[in-house]
Amino acid sequence: QVQLVESGGGLVQPGGSLRLSCAASGFTFRSYAMSWFRQAPGKERELVAAISSAGGNTNYADSVKGRFTVSRDKAKNTVYLQMNSLKPEDTAVYYCNARHWTGDNYWGQGTQVTVSS
Repeated sequence: QVQLVESGGGLVQPGGSLRLSCAASGFTFRSYAMSWFRQAPGKERELVAAISSAGGNTNYADSVKGRFTVSRDKAKNTVYLQMNSLKPEDTAVYYCNARHWTGDNYWGQGTQVTVSS
């Protein structure tokens, strides 16, 4: 059974940091590109950061470049999103996504991040 379980969300003040984790199971983690998306109330889901299956390539939304870092640990089948210098506009539900070049595509249940003073 495929599972993507996000954790690490919460309430943080502007300028603070959080690290999200996404633990994967039920599929061959090393064969999947991993991404983080987010969806704020009333807005469409948007790509935040992505990392290739081997971990050698990453890309980021312009709005988070220089503040967020995506990484993966193949030994733990886990992908991370380190978020620094958080802003109120980063408030959203953050989702983990696994994607294979053949089209297989899995989603986690999401974790809430709220940036507020």
